[in-house]
Amino acid sequence: MEGFFVNKQILIPLCVLSLTACGDPPYDPRGVDSDETLLSVSATGEAETRPDEARFQAGVESFARDAKAATGANAEAVQKLVTALKSAGVPEKDIQTRAVGIRRIDWGPKKGQYQANNIVTVVVRDIDRAGDAVTAASEAGANIMSGPDLRMSNPEAAANTAYGNAFKAARARAEAYAAAANMEISRVLTIRDGGGSQGGRYLPGAPRPVSRAVYADAVMHEAAEESGTIMPGQTTSSVSVQVDFALVPK
Repeated sequence: MEGFFVNKQILIPLCVLSLTACGDPPYDPRGVDSDETLLSVSATGEAETRPDEARFQAGVESFARDAKAATGANAEAVQKLVTALKSAGVPEKDIQTRAVGIRRIDWGPKKGQYQANNIVTVVVRDIDRAGDAVTAASEAGANIMSGPDLRMSNPEAAANTAYGNAFKAARARAEAYAAAANMEISRVLTIRDGGGSQGGRYLPGAPRPVSRAVYADAVMHEAAEESGTIMPGQTTSSVSVQVDFALVPK
């Protein structure tokens, strides 16, 4: 009798637990109710924006028989470059030293001489004047040049427009699925940022990198000498989102 009593005390709680489990719907971490159907949709969105600023690097490389002479000549050349940029409408706050160096050359036709260089980064906030700034730098004696890198002063605004378009596309696709299934959207469960790209800038979560165009210095010089015109074109922001919708019967 004592053994039977012990078994009875064990069986009753197990039975109660079993009935409780059978009566509750299974837990869904995505938040879908028992009368809803989960629909996951992926979509992309784009927004095209005209760049409104340009960045480029300009510098001077000088040679002399000794370090002092090379440094002095380089300082004069850089001051001439900076003066030309200011005359082209670039304020001093938008001219920043990028690199300064001096070294002795131990090979080639200039062996034994010293090479001094100074490179600055230039930001032109009125893109329509970027060509004039590039031309001014070239005419002032800049023999090191790279760029321009065309950018938007507010890249997040363009990216947010693209994300908005991506969500609208996801919603439209979900509505098409729901209509075909004779259902309707009850609510949005989750929105996941898939990232993307904005010209040469990678937005967080981008699925794969996109190669960025690199412009040769020679092309840069040729464009400046021929026309001094920078064509801003359009920068495309392309992003993706994944949205989980809950559908219910109509």
